[in-house]
Amino acid sequence: MSGVITASQPSWIGPFSGLSPRQFGKLITALRREGADPVRKGRPWSLPLEDRVLLVAAYWRTNLTLRQLAPLFGVSKSAADRIIDHLGPSLALQQRKRFRKDTVLIVDGTLVPTRDHSIAEQSKNYRYSTNHQVVIDADTRLVVAVGRPLPGNRNDCKAWELSGAKAAVGRTTVIADGGYRGTGLVIPHRREPGQSELEPWKEEHNSSHRKVRARVEHAFARMKTWKILRDCRLKGDGVHHAMLGIARLHNLTLAG
Repeated sequence: MSGVITASQPSWIGPFSGLSPRQFGKLITALRREGADPVRKGRPWSLPLEDRVLLVAAYWRTNLTLRQLAPLFGVSKSAADRIIDHLGPSLALQQRKRFRKDTVLIVDGTLVPTRDHSIAEQSKNYRYSTNHQVVIDADTRLVVAVGRPLPGNRNDCKAWELSGAKAAVGRTTVIADGGYRGTGLVIPHRREPGQSELEPWKEEHNSSHRKVRARVEHAFARMKTWKILRDCRLKGDGVHHAMLGIARLHNLTLAG
């Protein structure tokens, strides 16, 4: 069975991965260096590494079902499923462990509608979702850490620590919205009981805070062009692997 989509034709890479051919080539080189294409015992993969990576990226990008996507690459549904299970974790973002002293990070939680109800709960969008804590660098806007997914009914102030995002950034300065009260993060000033309005300097600070914090919302908007984050059918750790992999692809698009 011959496929239609292949990485050997650069024109397919952009629409189905979100990367330019140059960025896609850098990703393939990095994956080979990381050992993502070892020599297997037994039956070899039916697709080269480039096409397998494109298949995974296309699955995340389009959110087509495997029955729809597999024939486009000339493989069976079960083969496509094995490729995603094998390569998904290999595409995960390598989360940063050290930061410069002057680094400022931004954190926020985003909800991913998730069909696996064993890891999801009904959230404020009235859908079964998972809460993902995403941390970006305020200067470069690159994703530096992604917490473990939690049920969508968890508040951000709880999810910040429970997801492991807090441990991932250590003592680095982090700014967040008002939903992170009591966490020690830099959040907007609030009116005290009986106070009708904030002092001018606090209003000015809040205005600056909003403009900087909006960068994480822009990151979410770009990441959710990979449509699997709008309705994830993957089970278990699949949604976590997809979020980490998409974070890596997002960083590649920004870094060039």
